[in-house]
Amino acid sequence: MEEMNTEKEEQTGAKQSHILVFSFPVQGHINPMLEFSKRLASKGQRVTLVTTTKASKSLQVGDPITSFGCNLKVEFISDGTEQADQGSGASKDLFELLKSATTKSLAKLITNIKNSNDATEKYPLKFLVYDYIMPWALDVARQHGMDGAPFYPTSSGVAALYYQFLEGTLKLPLREGQPATLPSMPPLELNDLPTFLSDLDLYPLLLKLTAHIPNLREVKWIFHTTFDKLESEVLESMASHGLPVRAIGPTVPSMFLDKRLEDDKDYGLNLLKPDEENCMKWLDSKETGSVVYASFGSLSNLSKEEVEELASCLTNCSYYFLWVVRETEKEKLPEKFLDEITRKGLVVSWCKQLSVLAHKAVGCFVTHCGWNSTLEALSLGVPMVGLVAVPDQFDHPTIAKYVADVWKARVRVKVNEKVGFATRGEIAMCIRHVMDKEKGMEVRNASLVWKELAKEAMYEGGSSDKNIEEFVAALQLI
Repeated sequence: MEEMNTEKEEQTGAKQSHILVFSFPVQGHINPMLEFSKRLASKGQRVTLVTTTKASKSLQVGDPITSFGCNLKVEFISDGTEQADQGSGASKDLFELLKSATTKSLAKLITNIKNSNDATEKYPLKFLVYDYIMPWALDVARQHGMDGAPFYPTSSGVAALYYQFLEGTLKLPLREGQPATLPSMPPLELNDLPTFLSDLDLYPLLLKLTAHIPNLREVKWIFHTTFDKLESEVLESMASHGLPVRAIGPTVPSMFLDKRLEDDKDYGLNLLKPDEENCMKWLDSKETGSVVYASFGSLSNLSKEEVEELASCLTNCSYYFLWVVRETEKEKLPEKFLDEITRKGLVVSWCKQLSVLAHKAVGCFVTHCGWNSTLEALSLGVPMVGLVAVPDQFDHPTIAKYVADVWKARVRVKVNEKVGFATRGEIAMCIRHVMDKEKGMEVRNASLVWKELAKEAMYEGGSSDKNIEEFVAALQLI
């Protein structure tokens, strides 16, 4: 393994540094930070992905992690949930509990690494990349002689909204019919904003986390999971305000993009167990472009009424469908639904989404417009039908706005104002539009353009690859 590391150093021209990458313990944050870790490891750096004990209980480690050998490891630190589970009362303020526990456990991990046999001059622990919603990690790093940088597992457009809100440029609350007009962004109506900005009282904890984004002007790097040509105007605008933003995405396994990392065929850390064999066997039996794939991520929750509307739509439309319904959500399905759709559809509790999206049988993706799902669809050239769930929208409305109106890669499902959710007829109309050869041509063509640009960004010498190379080179000067 030491010989492999030496060979990697010779190939990249970089000496090894040890980097900690600290992720919030949910799938949508772990995946992109893990992919960034793999890219750093592939360039000869030693990387430890750190997340918390909350994720360790269900996390499954796969081959795409172990194939990097000692250059990529996973560590778990306390997040305080142990005390909360024991009924200590510490859960009254989850934000303070998370901050207090991870401050101590992260400091302990750094100390242990520095005191270990691995902490030689060849592998100096130099840097902490931390999830932006845990900004206190930067103070921990600096107290231990390290530097750090925030990592945004969301779109740059959403990150820019947070920043402009904190700076006072974005005046809230917005009024109906009076869109926000902000530099480098399309006009944004009230329902285009992230949920915790459109309704400041709805998610006080998330707003509190967002509002604790400190000293962004003091860091030398701010990593975004986007790529330059996808969000060039937003990135340029943020840079013009003195923010050292760097696009390092799309953060999708290499074999679905540039194919430079042969073992990177999957993320490799799964909180839910995918039903891969059943999905692939079923898709293999279907014709090209004949399947509607529907999934709403690991956190979004549709209401029972929304589930029933989508179930009716999929049952009555003229296409096959593959629908991911998590085990905790299956009770919302209509009675006897699973028995009635055996010839036409397949319902699974989880799947390997990239493999599904890459399959020739999939014609469109009905999605909640989470950022990871959006990047995956764009990277694989799959047109989208955006069905943003209520009320768990988070940053999804803003991403949905961009995918439809700026990137032209999806059709947006309109919410029926009387009932507060999208009805079966509206969903069906949008699916037919995308699946139709003529009507859906514009959306499909736009999706294919973004697919090529996404690959281009990650190729050797591409914009995101250059940014990662620049960061690795800068580590040698610390």
